[in-house]
Amino acid sequence: MKKPTIGFIGLGLMGGNMVENLQKRGFELIVMDLNKDEVATVIARGSATEAASPKELAEKSDIIMLCLTTSAVVEKIVYGEEGILAGIKEGAVLIDFGTSIPASTKKIGKDLATKGAGMIDAPLGRTPAHAKDGLLNIMAAGDKEIFEKVKPILEEQGENIFYLGALGAGHTTKLINNFMGMTTVVAMSQAFAAAKLAGVDGQQLFDIMSSGPSNSPFMKFCKNYAVDHVSDLGFSIANANKDLGYFVQMMKDLDTVSLIAEATSTNLQSALDADMGSKNVPEIFDYFMKLDK
Repeated sequence: MKKPTIGFIGLGLMGGNMVENLQKRGFELIVMDLNKDEVATVIARGSATEAASPKELAEKSDIIMLCLTTSAVVEKIVYGEEGILAGIKEGAVLIDFGTSIPASTKKIGKDLATKGAGMIDAPLGRTPAHAKDGLLNIMAAGDKEIFEKVKPILEEQGENIFYLGALGAGHTTKLINNFMGMTTVVAMSQAFAAAKLAGVDGQQLFDIMSSGPSNSPFMKFCKNYAVDHVSDLGFSIANANKDLGYFVQMMKDLDTVSLIAEATSTNLQSALDADMGSKNVPEIFDYFMKLDK
């Protein structure tokens, strides 16, 4: 059986490696990205062409995949005059691998349905290295029939495929996961900063905390930077700040509030304002070390 043609928009570190994996597995791709060097790299590997617009890409694709930075960018790609919505074929499926606001995802899915097309939100876990080998964790959601249709392709990209229910549940779960993770990292980074400011040995603090229920991989990432000056959690303050902002917005959309998330978001935004956006999240330790009352 002929493999479906895949349109892929977003060839950053994660998306570019996902595309390389799909090419190795024999898929024909149509790609788009603002970085023309990345586009050229994909085309040079063969079995890929470049689209001039999201509309053209949608017209030529059976499955459209997005690996983009924000909900605003996704909506621009979908709703623009030459956007996906204008070109998508009946029976095609749009898969959003990014981290987006669930309300936006549901709106896009509803509008795609008017064209006879489906949507799956499928945010990712693990790293770009896992993407290159097809070993991602994928949190997929959407109509079950549509999910089953694209599941074989998702299995080419992920080691663990989780089906979470109705459209938007994937993005909701990813935001909850990142709220928990980034709040933990911010709190632990300040704990190590408090220890240093108070003259308590950071390694001893880690030895004590890690011998109890606070022990976690996140604690190790925080200790690695605060104590050993090794920054090995590959997730930026800017990305964490975006995701916490989305979580805060999601809670408002649910007619509730999260003061914990707002506090984490405030600290991340302050670090961003201090030109630390490109730093890995545990490096917020440096911000806390310089913070005046």
